[in-house]
Amino acid sequence: MNEHNLSLEFDPPSTGPAVLRVIGELDHHTAPLLREALDSVSLSPGGGYVLDLSRLEYCDSTGVTVLVTALRKAEAAEGRLCLAGLSHELTRVFHLIGLGDVFSLHETVEQAVECQRS
Repeated sequence: MNEHNLSLEFDPPSTGPAVLRVIGELDHHTAPLLREALDSVSLSPGGGYVLDLSRLEYCDSTGVTVLVTALRKAEAAEGRLCLAGLSHELTRVFHLIGLGDVFSLHETVEQAVECQRS
């Protein structure tokens, strides 16, 4: 049996947006874990959060769907979602499927946090 590992590390907001680090594999086995974590984040108008994907090793279409759902949730709450630290491969996939212009993509968490503040 193939093990699918995903861990999440949440930094609650102190002076900026919440940061959620997504570590491991985001696929149809692990996507519910991320979905539950994102459902627990409450957004106020103008608020937002950052998903740090710098340690994401794999993301399938189910994982991408969870990310799109998170973006839609943030937009519905008049908040923002920024993605940070995507691998070159995942960035390329996002651009190929038309999501590169939909998401706010940043190389680092620091850049994403700064974008949230502006």
